Amino acid sequence: MIQIKRVYEGVTQQDGSLFLVDRLWPRGVKKEELALAGWLRDVAPSDDLRRWFGHDTARWEEFRRRYTAELDGKPESWRPILEAARQGKVTLLYSARDREHNQAVVLQEYLDEKLGHH
Repeated sequence: MIQIKRVYEGVTQQDGSLFLVDRLWPRGVKKEELALAGWLRDVAPSDDLRRWFGHDTARWEEFRRRYTAELDGKPESWRPILEAARQGKVTLLYSARDREHNQAVVLQEYLDEKLGHH
């Protein structure tokens, strides 16, 4: 099972293996506060794509398409998450304010599909 959670909500043991999926470290969060299984910078959207999207919801569908294409091109970036998800619960941590339009939403759907959950 793969869930997503905003990094600022705090984490618990029930969240399972934690993976930060942002390219940049979230402001105000201390590394010691998170017992991360990994900070996977390379699984995040490219800087160019992130800047282009700019959390503009009008660009959401195109962002999803472009980000999925990026993920298709770098399976080594998301493989650790998939391997952990096969062992137990995984939580993808992100820092974006928008809970519905961010890379973790796309990544969760993408990985669920790889696991055969969709």
